[in-house]
Amino acid sequence: MERTLNKPPRGLFVTGTDTEAGKTYVSSLIVKSLVDSGYRVGVYKPAASGCVFDGGTLVSQDAMALWMAAGQPRTLDDVCPQRFRAALAPHLAARIEGRAIDSHQLRSGIEVWTGCCDIVVVEGLGGLMSPVNDDEYVADIAIDFGYPLVVVARNMLGAINQTMLTLIAASCFRDGLAVAGIVLNDLQPFASDSSVDSNLEEISKRSLSPVLGRVLYQQTEFSPAIDWYALAGTDESK
Repeated sequence: MERTLNKPPRGLFVTGTDTEAGKTYVSSLIVKSLVDSGYRVGVYKPAASGCVFDGGTLVSQDAMALWMAAGQPRTLDDVCPQRFRAALAPHLAARIEGRAIDSHQLRSGIEVWTGCCDIVVVEGLGGLMSPVNDDEYVADIAIDFGYPLVVVARNMLGAINQTMLTLIAASCFRDGLAVAGIVLNDLQPFASDSSVDSNLEEISKRSLSPVLGRVLYQQTEFSPAIDWYALAGTDESK
């Protein structure tokens, strides 16, 4: 990077084991939990694809969910400054529009939250190894931000493998990424396979990072409660 980011010192970076893991839903629950605890929460999604027009403005529905959960601080443009229509990896969606991802803005966009929040929750652009351009991955942005990861895993058959692969990627990429913990997310109201009731225990036995909890379908808060502010740590504590 060309210069040091003037970013909030405390934050969490939410990533997923795959595209449909439910990062936005879990991120919004984290944000709501922090707001309910009295913290000023910044929310940031560096870029988004699959956006839709609302009144002539291209809107990321993921960014909107984060913004609403945080109590609508600043503006939606501050939450997600780079938005594209096609439901593809952002750099490919940008290419269709004759544009390119601004790698510098992916990082510098977080600076608007400095000084106006106690903690910032960043939702990644897919999984850690999702490309953001021809040379970089989501993991590159996560490393440059320096916030601990929250790994969201779909609670279904295959969750053990997907979670462990994500943790391996986190530990091996560049100098490695700290992981605050794992959240299992139920995407269906009823179990579609028997693994949903054993995944938490099985992943807990194999992972060095803690499984923080399981979010049931349409659950509106974490039970038991999780101290997300403490998990975020600070630059000085890393």
